[in-house]
Amino acid sequence: MSITSRRALLSLLALVGLYTGGWAYAAPKNWHANFPGFGFSWLPQLGPYNMHLAKDTGAMFLALAVLALITIRYARTTRVVQITASTWLVFNVLHCIFHMQHLHVYGTTDKVLNVVSLTLLVLVSAALFVPERRPGTRSSPAHAPSRG
Repeated sequence: MSITSRRALLSLLALVGLYTGGWAYAAPKNWHANFPGFGFSWLPQLGPYNMHLAKDTGAMFLALAVLALITIRYARTTRVVQITASTWLVFNVLHCIFHMQHLHVYGTTDKVLNVVSLTLLVLVSAALFVPERRPGTRSSPAHAPSRG
């Protein structure tokens, strides 16, 4: 994977964290009533509003966004990218599992959008484990005949 691709994936995760986290922390009641926005509302079906839980969720998403933003700067450092990918992947997998177990509370469109969006976030997080493609290297079989 190229450094540009790493940065693009990290930017997507950062945007998700900033959007969700900023909204949840700054306007928790509105976030609970209206998330994900765009005419949809996915949270009231899962339980009553709780300001503490909403603000903690916002803080967590903002912390993940900060981690992704820092990692954009260090995208050439595989270990830093893997740490960030691991952190996002744990959250996204567990988050996805929860929502897959509770799809029954939604209509068809909301079910599909939940499955697609949450699965994409898992895939984006996992994709950050694809090794860096270094300029000037060719992908070749491990036992290619040597020229000599």
